[in-house]
Amino acid sequence: MSGRALHTTNRAASADERREAILAAALELFSERGFHGTAVPLVADKAGVGAGTLYRYFESKEALVNALYQRWKGEFAAHVMSNFPVDAPTRQQFATIWQRMTRFGHQNPRVLQFLELHHHGDYLDEQSRAVERSVLDPVVAFIEDAQHKQAIKPAPVEVIIALVHGAFVGLLRAVQEKRLVLTDEVLKLAEECVWEAVRR
Repeated sequence: MSGRALHTTNRAASADERREAILAAALELFSERGFHGTAVPLVADKAGVGAGTLYRYFESKEALVNALYQRWKGEFAAHVMSNFPVDAPTRQQFATIWQRMTRFGHQNPRVLQFLELHHHGDYLDEQSRAVERSVLDPVVAFIEDAQHKQAIKPAPVEVIIALVHGAFVGLLRAVQEKRLVLTDEVLKLAEECVWEAVRR
């Protein structure tokens, strides 16, 4: 490889590293301070770059938070829905969704905090809202199919989602605050309790 080609490769790697450093810093600050409490110079300083450098990668604070939201909402969806057992009984499918959600949230507490703080933000753009819809659509389809099979209560889909999501967030908050240890036994017990709340 020529010296010029090597220099170009190193520069590209360095550019990727700077972008990742900015995203990592933004995740930490947005999850702790919220969107309005996080200033761009603060993100740049934490990432170890100048504010001008940050703006070369993200044209605004809105662009930065949207890029972060789209990345992690997509990662969450992929974790929950990849290789989903579509032919399994409803009860098994529900257990799979719950276990994957809680494992992801437990392994990525800062990401969960970020997504919870920002998923209704008026600064989210249409692409972020499209990602949100792409995550919700399979969940809605699962609930409607389960209701058609008379496996889940015939309540509005929004009620079922709120019940399950509320339990999911509450459980992981208790774990993060060290009021609870997330063992396999606790995870299974929690899933059984939530299933009892929504099953027909």
